[in-house]
Amino acid sequence: MVPGVSLAECRPTRRRVWRNRRNTALVLLAVGLTMIPVVLILYQITAKGIATMDWEFLTNSMPLSFRREGGGFLNGLVGTLIMVGLASLVSIPLGVLAAVYLVEYGKKNWLANLIRFFSDVMTGVPSVFVGLFVYTALVVQFGFGALMGAASLAIIMMPIIVRSTEEMLKLVPNELKDASYALGAAKWQTILRVILPSAAPGIVTGVMLAVARAAGETAPLILTALGSYQLTAKLWEKPISSLTLAIFDGARNPFAAGQARAWAGALELLIIVLVFTIVARVVASRSRISR
Repeated sequence: MVPGVSLAECRPTRRRVWRNRRNTALVLLAVGLTMIPVVLILYQITAKGIATMDWEFLTNSMPLSFRREGGGFLNGLVGTLIMVGLASLVSIPLGVLAAVYLVEYGKKNWLANLIRFFSDVMTGVPSVFVGLFVYTALVVQFGFGALMGAASLAIIMMPIIVRSTEEMLKLVPNELKDASYALGAAKWQTILRVILPSAAPGIVTGVMLAVARAAGETAPLILTALGSYQLTAKLWEKPISSLTLAIFDGARNPFAAGQARAWAGALELLIIVLVFTIVARVVASRSRISR
């Protein structure tokens, strides 16, 4: 009880109770309205994709004709894993290191402001422009391939990782840093053992948003990976497919068999992103608890 305030004055009035219930109802209504399109999209993809997604679809590449039934997107799945994996190997370490520099070292100097400016600009740039840049810089000289597709995806992923990681690092309490310094830890030890583990769940969320964005890109891959009906793991001098390219090709053709494979490919891509997100969050939470 607050000193100098009677018990009757501390009790919630009917007006406060009504406001609380009203605001709670408005929040629940906003959540419900937000979930409606999400649920409809998930239902539509699942209902139309589950009928075609079978063992043959998961283990076979695309047929040479969209008219033919059967076949699958194994070539697109392998291409997506290769290009998104290579892009993640480059963009995640560089993005996290850039965010650590911005928060712990750069502060307000000119280089930090320059990194923030270009990160903000690149976040809003249409992905087709990224594909066009990689096409003129690399594809013209070295040809289409997985490395060129991965380069375009890495450029798209990096600003998302930088900005999201920076915001998460800013939320780490200064008391944790001061306690680490008081125990004699160096700055790099504090960053590795205190700051990054504390911000790990938020960093993982930002990374998975970037991975999901890269896995769902189509426009830059048309200009860099080109696409292929064949299953290939070659990294350069040979076009390679992805799930998004296969979905795009199947969805725009007029044949029912090709459209059915496109729905199944969309469901497969959705499941892959969901599984990776859940696994990453579980690993991040367990590593934080162990520390």
